[in-house]
Amino acid sequence: MSKFKTSYICISLFAALTLAGCEKIFMPDDADATPEAVFDYLWKQVDERYSLFDVKNVNWQLMYDSLHPQVYNSMSNDSLFAVLSKLLNSLNDGHVNLWGNNDVASSEAIFLQRYGNSNFDLNTVAMTYLRADHHTTGGLAYNSIDSGRVLYIRYSSFSNSATTNQLTTAINRYPGIDGIVFDIRQNGGGEIQNEWNIMSLLPSHRQPLYSTQLKNGKAHFAFSDPVTVYAPDNNDDIVFNKPFILLTDRGCYSAASSFALCLKTYPNVTVIGDTTAGGLAIPAGGALPNGWNYRFGVSRTLAPDGINYENGVPPQRTVLLDPAATAQHRDNIIDSACSIIRNLSHKQHSQHF
Repeated sequence: MSKFKTSYICISLFAALTLAGCEKIFMPDDADATPEAVFDYLWKQVDERYSLFDVKNVNWQLMYDSLHPQVYNSMSNDSLFAVLSKLLNSLNDGHVNLWGNNDVASSEAIFLQRYGNSNFDLNTVAMTYLRADHHTTGGLAYNSIDSGRVLYIRYSSFSNSATTNQLTTAINRYPGIDGIVFDIRQNGGGEIQNEWNIMSLLPSHRQPLYSTQLKNGKAHFAFSDPVTVYAPDNNDDIVFNKPFILLTDRGCYSAASSFALCLKTYPNVTVIGDTTAGGLAIPAGGALPNGWNYRFGVSRTLAPDGINYENGVPPQRTVLLDPAATAQHRDNIIDSACSIIRNLSHKQHSQHF
């Protein structure tokens, strides 16, 4: 990505987040904090600034008409919080939250799909694949599997560090491997910088990863012109050209979904497992007149094919966890990834003869 494009994106996102964060500062001290006023204020903020009504297929006016009659000025804070939670929950968006004095509201749909459709069994992974002799470097837990031919890396959160040095340390422990299985199932996201650290080890050809638009007007379809984000340059001395298999499931959200979207553009990567939970928009927020805080998405992300995968990035190959395999202490998704690496490695070796 050019310095200009990088600066443009950073400045635009900084402006959006800063303006949202300063909202409480500029709110007048005598702002109407009655329940009816608070409901109207939140509804209007979402109406004018939220970026995904079409993707979420939500009739926002209908939500106002159905929930506003439940609000009255003598209602308790708990009752008001419950109504506002219903209002925001209708967006089915994991980047939409409400923080009250004693509670936090999050998307019920994202919660249910993450834990109700889990494609991951921690005990099986720990006992059969990581094992007691595994290594931990930064946020990476790893060991060799498949008779030493494959490096398995478990990365549970993008909030945990994954620097270039940490990644090369893991790879250099196993110089004879045929490929990497990189497991981000149930990874709820975190720091975007860690995405770029990992991608810097993959063979880039400066391909477009995605494009970003910011909400810039009150109308539901008012957006800035798209800005394309390109794959980062890599260091030829450390680039990993062998097969790289990414494992995903419905627990992958935010940065984990973005990572899956980006990696599908790399020639040596195959994404397998289940569709992610989505969450590609950049969230921003502010304060309500009664002091409660909120956030929601203010951008939209489009894949190189022009599709908005906000509701989930599909894998290139769908493989669901088999309970029969789990009962035998096996993870059929990891085993499928190893099979892909073996087949690709065999083809590469065959081409040299």
